Amino acid sequence: MKFEIITIFPDFFASPLSHGMVFQAQKRGLIEIRVHDLRDFTNDRHKTVDDRPFGGGPGMVLKPEPLFRAIRKIQAETSTASRKVILLTPQGKRFEQQLATQMSALDQALLICGRYEGVDERVNECLVDEEISIGDYVLSGGELAACVFVDAVTRLLPGVLNNSSSAVNESFAVLESAHIPPSSISPAFLLDYPHYTRPEEFEGKCVPEVLLTGDHRRIERWRRKRALEKTLKNRPDLLQYAALSEDDKQLLG
Repeated sequence: MKFEIITIFPDFFASPLSHGMVFQAQKRGLIEIRVHDLRDFTNDRHKTVDDRPFGGGPGMVLKPEPLFRAIRKIQAETSTASRKVILLTPQGKRFEQQLATQMSALDQALLICGRYEGVDERVNECLVDEEISIGDYVLSGGELAACVFVDAVTRLLPGVLNNSSSAVNESFAVLESAHIPPSSISPAFLLDYPHYTRPEEFEGKCVPEVLLTGDHRRIERWRRKRALEKTLKNRPDLLQYAALSEDDKQLLG
């Protein structure tokens, strides 16, 4: 299996991927891991990978152009029908054993390490197959999540573990749904809304017009609606226990 990791901190992976089971799996040719520096896919002399979000707000957003170039180059280098582009983000589906098992059937997993406030939504719309979160907390970036993904999936591959039954008999393999939901989740804990940054138009995909209006009330309402929709799509379990307002219910339709 091939793991392709896109990051702005390629040196981060030198140590985590050079020890233990993952290292041995690489030595034995059971997996291949390549780390790609996103800055190598920029065209300006400053190697810019981020910009301010349209519609205002804190932080920066990863730009679409370098990510499109990186993903297309990697995909062009390998011909396989069994692969997925995966965005590691707090807004994704929870990464549990069942999902790790599904991912272990792939020939190639291309992992995007999110940073800052997130990734321009056009990357998600056009190129990403899965959004995955390793837990209900926020990290400074997707690099740690990529290491978790690689480790959890690698150990499920044939021949990686000496005892072939050990991966099958572990706690989460036997009880994959062992999750007790919180009794009450505030609507403030919805998944984040999509982010967009410059350019305003990229490959025919435009930033939503509402983000360009400067109408902060409309922008906030749009963001709330999209956050609700993303939560419904990726983490409906959160909505089950959320105290949604009547306005939230109307936005969800």
